[in-house]
Order: sequence, then structure tokens, then C-alpha cells
Amino acid sequence: MELTSLQLTLTIVGALLVGFSKTGVPTLGIFVAAMLASVFPASESVGLLTPILITGDIIAIVYYRRAVEWKHLFKLLPWVLAGMAAGFFVLEYIDNQDLALLIGTLVLLLIAVHVGREKLERALNIAFTKSPAFNGLLGVLAGFTTMVGNAAGSIMSIYLLSKGMNKTSFIGTNAFFFFMVNVIKVPFTAYLGLITPESLTVNAWVVPVVAVGAFIGFKTLPRIPQRLFQTLILSLATLGGFYLILTAVL
Repeated sequence: MELTSLQLTLTIVGALLVGFSKTGVPTLGIFVAAMLASVFPASESVGLLTPILITGDIIAIVYYRRAVEWKHLFKLLPWVLAGMAAGFFVLEYIDNQDLALLIGTLVLLLIAVHVGREKLERALNIAFTKSPAFNGLLGVLAGFTTMVGNAAGSIMSIYLLSKGMNKTSFIGTNAFFFFMVNVIKVPFTAYLGLITPESLTVNAWVVPVVAVGAFIGFKTLPRIPQRLFQTLILSLATLGGFYLILTAVL
């Protein structure tokens, strides 16, 4: 795989952001996915980005392994697998613009539900965070969007924030979740020809860049107050949702 100067530059920047997002401030993944998709064919960018994400996941789970809240992962995993299966079957046929519009709209709706959750729960007499249907919906959407476009970060962030986690537990649980789903994705993306020896060679060159980004994230997270951390997560998720919609309509 021969890269142009622009492709190489954005791949390096993307690797740095992946490392930082995995250990410091999540939900940047949607911007990295969009950035690579702007200079690579959409499907090829998925194959290139997946090993980079796994590298960041491994670094994060080694550091935050004691902060993982397993009960929330195990509840979600069956639904995620169902969403990934659906994403696999439509990956070859899906229209990128329609997909971006759908995911962006869903992200914004879910953020609105999260922000107004207490009023909605009182009005509807439903506890969303304890609802199997609501958790299942988030799981299916997370699995589907991670398979078709590495864009599940915003949806997973909404799920984890709804559980009232502190920032360290959030990062650790988020990292282990995405490590599992990204590893599960590898055989499917390889089968579709999206991960190749050539793309893995590029991945190997940017591993140190991911590590640098992760180190910056390790140093940054303790300096971010919990309330500001939650605000950053929701703000970035909102920007990601609007960005997807804009890419679909412009």
C-alpha cells in the first residue's frame, strides 16, 4: 500500500488521536474515522483503522484494567454481537451518506434523551438506565456502527455515562469493550478484504505514534475534573453527530 503525503500525514495524526482518546478523552474516534474516510475509500479506511484502534485498546486496558466494571459489559455484549452481525451483512451494500445521516441523527436523539433523562423518566414512569430494551437498543446500535464505520464511540459513551461511572471506570470499561468488539471484527473485515498485509504494514509503522498519544492521555485524564469530563464527552459526541449529518447532506 503506497500512501500519498496527505494519506500518511492523516494516518499519523489519526493514530495520535486514537491513543489519546483511548486513555484520555474518548469519542474522538468518530472524527478519526471520518478523517481517514476522507482520504481513503470508506471500506479501506475501516480496515486500516481497526488495528490502530486495537493497539490503543491494548495500551488502555493494561493501564486501566482494575477500573473495568464488568457487569455493564456482560449485559451489553449479546446485543452488540447482534448489531455487528447485522453490520457485517450490509457492509458491502450500504450507502455511506445514508448511513452517516442515520447514525448522526440517532446519536443526537440519544444525547437528547440522556440530557433530559430525569424529566422523561418521571413523565413516562420508565427508568431508562434499568430498561433492558433501552440497553439492548444501545448495544445493537453500538455493534452495528462499529462494524460499518468505527463510529460507535458516541453511542457507547451515552451508555456508560447513563451508568454514573467516574472517569477512570469510564475509560477502563470503554477500552475493554472496544478491545473485545474490535478483535471480533478482525476476521470479518479480513474476510471482506479490508485488512491486508499491506495495510498491516502501515499499522506497524504507526504503533509508536499510538503509544505517544496514549501517554498524553494518561497525563491528561487526572487533570480533568469529573464534571468537565462528562461535559467534554457529551460535547464531542454532539459534535460527532452533527458532523455525520453535515457530511451526509453537503
